[in-house]
Amino acid sequence: MPLEQCFHLRLKLHPELVPVTLVLSMDAQPKITQELTELTGFVEDMRALGRTPTARLLDKRVVAADEAVAHQLALAPGTLVVRLRRVRLADGVAMSFDETYLPRDIGEKVAANDLEAEPVFALLENRYDTPLVEAEYKLAAAAADPVAAQALQVPTGSPIFMIERTSYTTGNRPVDYERLHYRGDLIRFVTRLARRPRTSMQTGGS
Repeated sequence: MPLEQCFHLRLKLHPELVPVTLVLSMDAQPKITQELTELTGFVEDMRALGRTPTARLLDKRVVAADEAVAHQLALAPGTLVVRLRRVRLADGVAMSFDETYLPRDIGEKVAANDLEAEPVFALLENRYDTPLVEAEYKLAAAAADPVAAQALQVPTGSPIFMIERTSYTTGNRPVDYERLHYRGDLIRFVTRLARRPRTSMQTGGS
């Protein structure tokens, strides 16, 4: 089960936030860092790091939204949505098992494309006129369940980094909810935080 202590982050398409550094480690290769200061997708991230991104589509289907999915997409529980399951690879190494949930109207359009060749973000923005304005991230340590473990080719219970990401289009409308399961041995996030100015009357801290 995911640890209770999570890290929340909201990213916009403007580099105005505290940078978060993504550090990738693949086998014995030197670690690569990336400042995560704006909303980007896996393909954009890997290309920026000099990696070759690919995808393997495992499943695409219409499902009833459970309470968590419905809440993130601002829908009623039980509403039909499109679920995509993919493995994302960098230089042929499985990095992430992604579950993507989309409202049915736009989801069925997206699902009709070659999802092993075309990123969902690019389809939403470039083909279906759905600009992505910002996203809310929820990050937590977790153990791989059997589905994620099989997709990532690691033992069940292996440490993974769980990211829940809800992306919003214009009008603050949620259009894409994802559960991203990254291999714990290949990724870590680093962030540097600024402390707010305190008055002389304020105390606390460690």
